[in-house]
Amino acid sequence: MPRQREGSGGTTLPRRQLGKALREARDALGYTLQQVSEALDIGKSTLSRLELGQNVRVKPREIEYICSFYELPPEKVEHLKSLAEQASTKSWWQGDRDLMAPGFDTYVDLEASANHLRFFQSLIVPGLLQTADYARSLGESFYVPETPEEIDRRVALRMRRASIITRQTKPVHAEFVLHESLLRTLVGSRQIMADQMRHLADLSTRENIVIRILQHSAGFPVGAPLTPFIVLDFPQSRGSAEPPIVYTESPVGTMFFEEEGDVKRFREMYDILSEKAMDDVKSRDFLRKMAKAHSGK
Repeated sequence: MPRQREGSGGTTLPRRQLGKALREARDALGYTLQQVSEALDIGKSTLSRLELGQNVRVKPREIEYICSFYELPPEKVEHLKSLAEQASTKSWWQGDRDLMAPGFDTYVDLEASANHLRFFQSLIVPGLLQTADYARSLGESFYVPETPEEIDRRVALRMRRASIITRQTKPVHAEFVLHESLLRTLVGSRQIMADQMRHLADLSTRENIVIRILQHSAGFPVGAPLTPFIVLDFPQSRGSAEPPIVYTESPVGTMFFEEEGDVKRFREMYDILSEKAMDDVKSRDFLRKMAKAHSGK
């Protein structure tokens, strides 16, 4: 089942890793949450939130206390205490948290921790690929009550997020399947759209970025219309990889899918969409043609 995630002031991935390790330690001993709660005099709900990676205020000494009950080896305890310290560290975007919809701050944190992203988008150009002018035009249309200064902050936040795929050191590998409709939907002006199309084409030349266009003629490859989704994969830590996660948005909020079967289904859908889309080179050529079309050339 998908879960809505609440926002946080800490760093998401270390909290998830810490929670997973504590849950595995408890399961290995055959204890229930209730049994641990009674033995350590810690609220059952507190332990549950900790294992789910939802407890932000995690103190290393509390982790050491729990680990001693589980009789974990010293090196494991030190590692989990380190994760607790990392979990309490504020993320770079905390100053702009007021601009984010509920749950989106969690996504931004996970996005920054991922090493591979797969996007399907049919509505607008994904934030990581947007030009500043395109992002500003969207902001001015959607966030009408906001001041120019707040829109500037939104654009700056989006540009900083995008640095994860353009930085020189270990850029995130990102794959995108973009529906043709979003290339034709006017955002701002024809010039803004032309610049955005050229930007997409240029980004697609990077080794870590794959952009494929799903044309109208492809129909519905998975049998029905799809809402946008993102599959996030994470790097290995101490020999084990953090489980992948899928993020989706809807009018009622953000949703995260973490169950193995759900993630597998989204991967399968992405693979089908990618296979039915134009290949990298043809997609790049198509983007350059769209740039000329928007420019009136």
